[in-house]
Amino acid sequence: MKSSSLLGLCCGGMVCVAIGVNLPPVYLTTFDTVFGGLNEEQLGRIPAFMFAGVVAGILLSGPLADRFGVRFFTIAGMALAALGLFLIAAARGYGMLLCAAVVSGLGAGIIDMAMSPIVSAVCGDWRAAALNRLHGFYCLGGVGTVIATTAALRFGVSWRVVAAALALIPMALLVGFVLSPLPPLVHPDHAREGLRRLVRRPRFLLALAAIALAGAAEAGIMQWLPAYSERELGYGKAGGAAMLVAFSVAMAGGRFLASHRLHRVNAHGIMLGSAVLCTVLYLLGSLLVLPRPALAACILVGLACSALWPTNLAVTADCFPQGGASLFALLAGVGNIGCLVMPWGIGIVAESAGLRLGLLAGTLAPLLLIFVAAAAWRADRRDGQARPA
Repeated sequence: MKSSSLLGLCCGGMVCVAIGVNLPPVYLTTFDTVFGGLNEEQLGRIPAFMFAGVVAGILLSGPLADRFGVRFFTIAGMALAALGLFLIAAARGYGMLLCAAVVSGLGAGIIDMAMSPIVSAVCGDWRAAALNRLHGFYCLGGVGTVIATTAALRFGVSWRVVAAALALIPMALLVGFVLSPLPPLVHPDHAREGLRRLVRRPRFLLALAAIALAGAAEAGIMQWLPAYSERELGYGKAGGAAMLVAFSVAMAGGRFLASHRLHRVNAHGIMLGSAVLCTVLYLLGSLLVLPRPALAACILVGLACSALWPTNLAVTADCFPQGGASLFALLAGVGNIGCLVMPWGIGIVAESAGLRLGLLAGTLAPLLLIFVAAAAWRADRRDGQARPA
């Protein structure tokens, strides 16, 4: 199969990841009603359990993919993603819903682990641009998921039907990957750099910190945006879902723009500038009283944080080209720990102080990222590695 077809399948894989991640937040208030009046912490636990599955899937499958090949894990990820969506559709209680979220997260995590190193191996000469484009399809998948759920809400289609229908997408991609040859993830003439060696490198530790904070900044506001727009800003349920569409469109636009401009702009500069802008917008979104300006700031966080995750992946892969799937797995796993902690943390703060202050607490992630991104830039300049990606 041609590399363009393989890249297309990988982009479809990121759409599957987006389905698993974006379906629960749209229906948080629906789950509140269906499963008997859940409190803020219980609602925050749903995406937290899903991201726990994502982290487990990434960290368990990455080193094994380097050892046994990425094909099995790519196919298994698609199968688990489909199964998780079917289980969500069949959930009859809060406990079963949490279990379904974990299974869906496992599938999404394995897919996420596999897609980035495959694209990195195929597109080594334009890795940063290709990874931003790949992760742009994650955003487009989020847009499609929220549009589908919004239409379902408008026409009275059950969320169970929506989850079951979306499960058909990973099932179709599973067939495509079964028929596709996959490239080696590291150059066959060089030894792979193992995890034990990577985690002893200070520069790699900075990359781990950066992606954890980037994931926290992105997921914290994304997972709570529909509920925030409903409960604090006064918009309806369908309006809350539309806000998540706008957030994902902003993220997609930022990543596709970065994929076209990274050959002209230093990748470290993009990361540092994005962290600063994200911090400012978090503050505006949580502190502004007027609903429209506050909502606009929340949506623009999607644009501000869009390039952080894929650009950090690319810069780190350039620094450690023999890291293989394990490098991407550890980065993505730690990044998704940030995605796990922040929505739950916002829910915990919101339970005692209100959702507005919960969102304000989320500002800590992009604020810390400013210092981490600056330190990584200094380290690469000192080592003579900083260059336009």
